[in-house]
Amino acid sequence: MPLDKCHNILVVRTDRIGDVVLTTPVFKALRLAFPLAKISVLVAPLTVDLVSGNPYVDEVLVDDRAGRHKGVWGALHLARAIRQRHFDTAFILHTKRRYNVLCFLAGIPRRIGYKNNKMGILLTDPLKDDRALGHKHEAQYCLDVLAAVGIAGAGLDLFVPSHKDAEEWATAWLQKNSTQPGQVIAIHPGASDPTKIWPAQSFARLVNALMNRYAFKIVLIGGAETRAIAAEILAATPAGVVDLTGQLGIGQMASVLRRARLLISNDSGPVHVGAGVGIHVISLFLRDQPGINPERWRPLGNKAFMLANKPGEAVHLDQQARKQGGKHDSIAVDEVVDLIEQIMTRNTQSVFYW
Repeated sequence: MPLDKCHNILVVRTDRIGDVVLTTPVFKALRLAFPLAKISVLVAPLTVDLVSGNPYVDEVLVDDRAGRHKGVWGALHLARAIRQRHFDTAFILHTKRRYNVLCFLAGIPRRIGYKNNKMGILLTDPLKDDRALGHKHEAQYCLDVLAAVGIAGAGLDLFVPSHKDAEEWATAWLQKNSTQPGQVIAIHPGASDPTKIWPAQSFARLVNALMNRYAFKIVLIGGAETRAIAAEILAATPAGVVDLTGQLGIGQMASVLRRARLLISNDSGPVHVGAGVGIHVISLFLRDQPGINPERWRPLGNKAFMLANKPGEAVHLDQQARKQGGKHDSIAVDEVVDLIEQIMTRNTQSVFYW
């Protein structure tokens, strides 16, 4: 049934970095549909800076599952806090038992989302969940939840807000490293799933090739879990590569990427942040299985590029998540270098000097 009016909307998206960035077109579509409504977003602590400051969002709520909202009593505390805000509609885009139950206990009259076996019975407006097939992009799947109740999408443009403290930090970091905006190439060599990681030796060969061709500052980014692969890359590359892995908050990472010419990344959250701040990005796809495929998770935008494993060489997991085959080095370093050179040439030709 179409929504005639919404006055107080909750959007639930509490999973990881890339998922939250790919949800940002939803915020704009909701604001255009209901310009006077209050729009709140429930996120995890890690991704607050990806939503706070978004011009289409009025309030950011946090589900601190490791702290004050831990366990059953913490979840009930959060449900009570949500109930006190008197939401009339919830768009549950992170399809988990916890959030279907929370929104039900919070007394939100209209609860819209994809129905699966995770208490989807509690949704008032359930959608058939075929996302595991990966026939559409994740951002489009999010907009389809709105379309199911008559809300038109507003395009797939992503938005990553800036934060004053992070911007000031990034400006000082550039000065400290004697670097100008646009003179940085960022590399994200990690991923939440080891089967998505291009080999460290391939990244090292890529860094060496870039340092021989361009006078850019090469910067490694990623969370603390990326430090090990970063150390392997540093051991095989000349001095001068900057290792920021495990040192940046999400806002700082976004500010560094705003000052970069290009990001090369595994299929992981930072590549969507890079696309969201408007720089050129190259995503390396080693997996190509339903739901974990380029069609669903490729970076968006006219500055976004992708390289994937050769046919028949994609990394494959069975239903127990055991690796059954595929090659991690199917994407050749020379392929990445050639694509970077194409991007650099096109980017240079679009700049006019007076």
